[in-house]
Amino acid sequence: MTKKKAHSLLGILVLFMAMVLIGCSSSEGNTTEENSEGNNQEPTSKTEEEVVVNFMHLWPEGSSKQHHMIVEDIIAEYEGNNPNVKVKTEILSNEQYKEKLKILAASNELPDVGMTWAAGFLEPYVDGNKFASLDDLISGELGESFIAGTTEAYALNGTTYGLPLELNIAPIYYNKQIFADNNVEVPETYEEFVSVVKTLAENGVTPITLGNKDRWTGSMWYMYLADRIGGPETLTNAINRTGTFEDPALIQAAEEIQNLVKLDGFLKGFNGLSNDEAKGPFMNEQAAMYLMGSWELPNYTTNEDVPQEFKDNIGFFKFPPVEGGKGDINSFVGGPGVGLFVSEDSKVKEEAKAFVQFFVEKWGERSVTDAGVIPATKVDTSSVDLPQMYIDVLNELSNASNITLYADVQMSPTVAQEHLNLIQSLFGEQISPEDYAKKHEEALSSEE
Repeated sequence: MTKKKAHSLLGILVLFMAMVLIGCSSSEGNTTEENSEGNNQEPTSKTEEEVVVNFMHLWPEGSSKQHHMIVEDIIAEYEGNNPNVKVKTEILSNEQYKEKLKILAASNELPDVGMTWAAGFLEPYVDGNKFASLDDLISGELGESFIAGTTEAYALNGTTYGLPLELNIAPIYYNKQIFADNNVEVPETYEEFVSVVKTLAENGVTPITLGNKDRWTGSMWYMYLADRIGGPETLTNAINRTGTFEDPALIQAAEEIQNLVKLDGFLKGFNGLSNDEAKGPFMNEQAAMYLMGSWELPNYTTNEDVPQEFKDNIGFFKFPPVEGGKGDINSFVGGPGVGLFVSEDSKVKEEAKAFVQFFVEKWGERSVTDAGVIPATKVDTSSVDLPQMYIDVLNELSNASNITLYADVQMSPTVAQEHLNLIQSLFGEQISPEDYAKKHEEALSSEE
């Protein structure tokens, strides 16, 4: 499947919310519980001896407490139902996970089950015959439980290599009390947004928290500006080569990023901070705004470790439109989140697939109420008590005019790495907007 097709499929995702709503109206660092020992265990008798399924995921207990809790509960239930199966976990933060996955794939030591992203991220693993086909899992009732278009984003050449767990959009979260204290209101246009940033900065308040050491965080800011200035297809067309990255709208978006930097719009030292580190100032009410995926909703709705007073202070708004731009305020950056894969070389592939099927089913049941996560499977919300912010995000998703898949996920891993490096250089004012666009174009053209 081409990247363009993967992107177009995301447009289908918005349709699911109409159906859903009828019913209702990564701690920092390496947190390893039980390290995977690879797939070198000898084949065992599935009736007499213990079968070990190695599972690597990216939800540490510290930074993703509720996700982590659900994973542990699902594993415990699965092992209870299957006494001869032991699931061993290795848990890493987001960026560490991506790096280790590359290393394990190169050495043919992938875990039996792991997490992957859609579209371009899948390609090298599929090309290298590292991920097993999961077509057999979605041929029955499980396949029918997924929201239309989600599994297709994990397919290449008609074969499905991953089963999605999440569906996300990225709004701008903001602190209502900080806004009120500084006499600023939710901006309805980008020009008003810039005015809010100026006022907050002049008042000694950090306008926006950002951990751009991880770089995909800054990429989302760039993607929204590209969308609002050039329209929803401009960036995607540049990536899939029906357009160019040197489109004036994409250059202007880069200029706007550097304008925000010059206005002291972002947290000091943002290029050296991870997303987990940058989250702190927002959670501690020391920063006014935070652009992040809807996977953060638990911290503002259901996380019992977060003070209710703070949760009551948090709202969200859509990235505002740019005057004269072609973008629509109802166009979001987002798409399917992580999914599960099974290693093609797993010596316990049958048990690994059975665990994946069980995990997806249970995740869909638990993630809504226990973690405030929008799952990739259909949800009957008629009997589910959801926080208002969660309902509001679901409503926004149902009304979305477009969802643009994260740029680094659309790209091949090689180009994605170049994109992320250039994002950091752009935010650090180490490259001009024109050179930023030119280098992207060169990297994309080299793979045609």
